Amino acid sequence: MEISVHRHPSENGCTISDVYVGSRWQCVFLEDQVREVMGVPVTQWKIPGTTAIPRGRYRVTITMSNRFKRLMPLLHNVPGYEGIRIHPGNTHLNTDGCLLPGTGASDDDQMVVGSRVAYAALYAKIEAALNDGEEVWMEIA
Repeated sequence: MEISVHRHPSENGCTISDVYVGSRWQCVFLEDQVREVMGVPVTQWKIPGTTAIPRGRYRVTITMSNRFKRLMPLLHNVPGYEGIRIHPGNTHLNTDGCLLPGTGASDDDQMVVGSRVAYAALYAKIEAALNDGEEVWMEIA
């Protein structure tokens, strides 16, 4: 299964993206501000707790989250980051690099709405694909 994330320009400390599963729109994501400088090591542009993960293609699995004490999607091999998950939340204050799904964004793009609903729907698709023996990949552009 392929998940593609199309980021909008960062504003006021956060980034909204459109998320597609295959060619179908699935939800939006809210992340921290994009600070990536292409060709420059993550350690030189990352501000811990306030920086979105780098663009790239990441394998997604479902594993136990020590923080949330439940099974959640995990992105693997994210340069300069550990434990990047997809989980419910509403604003950039709810993420340390993780991806927060929503059914939509506020008018000022500072928060997502319907996060638990969007998370449940995306989780179900990831889980079904993995249970069918498919690999799940996420491309962040």
